[in-house]
Order: sequence, then structure tokens, then C-alpha cells
Amino acid sequence: MNPIALKLCDIQGRLFALFADSQYSPESLVKTFMESDLAKALDSEYNRLQWAGEEYLYEELIAVHKEKLVAKRENISKEVLFWMGYLYRYWHFYTGEESARIYKQAPFDTMNTNYFMFHTLDTEVAIDDLKEICRQKKKHG
Repeated sequence: MNPIALKLCDIQGRLFALFADSQYSPESLVKTFMESDLAKALDSEYNRLQWAGEEYLYEELIAVHKEKLVAKRENISKEVLFWMGYLYRYWHFYTGEESARIYKQAPFDTMNTNYFMFHTLDTEVAIDDLKEICRQKKKHG
């Protein structure tokens, strides 16, 4: 993983950590972001939004997708949200998959449930394990 990719992982982690202090549900923010054109822009080879910073990305997400967001009902720690954001972006660089596809495999609940087991693992091992959980759910579901 090159330093630029790791910086983008960090930016997305910090973006998700901002969700903890939002008036909107972190779950709705994560889902909306992962399925948005903003995430798609970060997935691209190069896009100016990759260097916009987490505050700008947050404001853009709210401005463009406010109607999709729901009021905050639960509190999720900044650490959990940072890990989700970082891991989702790393997942993109690791596999080449787009954010929306990644979210379908590991939605908010899956990430939140598995945080305590996976947050100390090597990032690539955590991604491989999350992909296996998705395969098992499809196989048995």
C-alpha cells in the first residue's frame, strides 16, 4: 500500500469519526456515503475530492444527501467509526472493488458487530475475514 493510498484511508477514517458528533444517524451517514458519488470519486484513479479533506467531504455529503439521512438514535464511538472508514477505503485499494459493492458485502451492522474481533487484526486479514462472512451468509442465507 503506497503512502498516498494510506493517506486516503486516514482521511476516510477521520470523515467517519466526524459522524459520531453529527445530528444524523451514523448508520445512515455510512450507508449514504458508501453508496454516493463522493465514495465513487474516491474510488477513481484520481479525483480532486481525494484531497478535499474530511470536513469538506462531510459538508458535501450532508448538502447533497440530506434527504437520505435519518436523525441520530444511537451513539457509536469515534474509534469504531474511524475503523470502519479506514477499513472500507483500504478494502478498495486491496481488492479494487468499488465502495458500493464493498458496503453490500459488509454493511454497517456487520462492521459494527465485528469491530471488537477484527480491529486489532492486520487490515488485510480483517478484510479477508469480512469477505468470508459475506460468502457464508450467501451460502446459508
